[in-house]
Amino acid sequence: MKTIVITGSTSGIGNALVRALCQENIVFAGYRKTGQNIDLKKLSDNIIPFFIDMENKTSIKLAVNYIKSKTSRVDALFNIAGCVVAGAVEQLDVDDIRKQFEVNTFSHLDFSKQLLDLLDGGRIINISSMSSFGIFPFISPYCASKRALDILFNSMLLETYRNIKIVSVKPGVIATPIWEKSIEQNSQSIELNGDFEKEMKYLVANAHKNSKKGLPVEKVVQLLLKILEAENPKSSYTIGKDAKFAEIFSKLPQDLLNSAIKFTLAKRIQD
Repeated sequence: MKTIVITGSTSGIGNALVRALCQENIVFAGYRKTGQNIDLKKLSDNIIPFFIDMENKTSIKLAVNYIKSKTSRVDALFNIAGCVVAGAVEQLDVDDIRKQFEVNTFSHLDFSKQLLDLLDGGRIINISSMSSFGIFPFISPYCASKRALDILFNSMLLETYRNIKIVSVKPGVIATPIWEKSIEQNSQSIELNGDFEKEMKYLVANAHKNSKKGLPVEKVVQLLLKILEAENPKSSYTIGKDAKFAEIFSKLPQDLLNSAIKFTLAKRIQD
């Protein structure tokens, strides 16, 4: 029986992973909204819900203290919680971009660093994104936050003397609630779109499509379980045909890459 910590446990990949692990492992499941702890506890007696707000340093510290009060070892930490800030860079409030990095990058680094003593001999598994390859306009804060997550944690892997394996998982489009949530969370930048009305309409339509047409979340969970049990997992995994294409596509010269993206985006907006 392993001891697992999972952030973003109440929906999407995180919730599916909690369900897959909770029957045979102790699972510390992170939640943010009132009542979600009750729903998590109903799944199994092996689940220990803990409150964590990824935008609040004090909340992260209290979550760490709570976990340390319950266990002296963590076999695996899954950093899954995240959000999407969307819009044209020239119109986005810089504070919104800061929030993107706070939730998707800095909070996970802070949380992980405070749990390192418990993780010696274990592994940290981050849910990054094909967006970390950096080729998706109008969600550039999300792309940049995921890229920064990969760079910082890979540096930790190279630098640490601890026996900790650190893995980045880069899925393509996954059918999860994050798409519908992103429309709601970015409603202001979508409505106050200035010269980008067509682009924002396309962005919303694409988000609705992704919430239904993406790769089943179970496929990602299967990979995460494989990584959890692997004796020597790779430092990076890309899952989904679109993610693998994005990885290859991102290696093109920047000017050629930019031209291809602008052409494709213009065509899709017209369609």
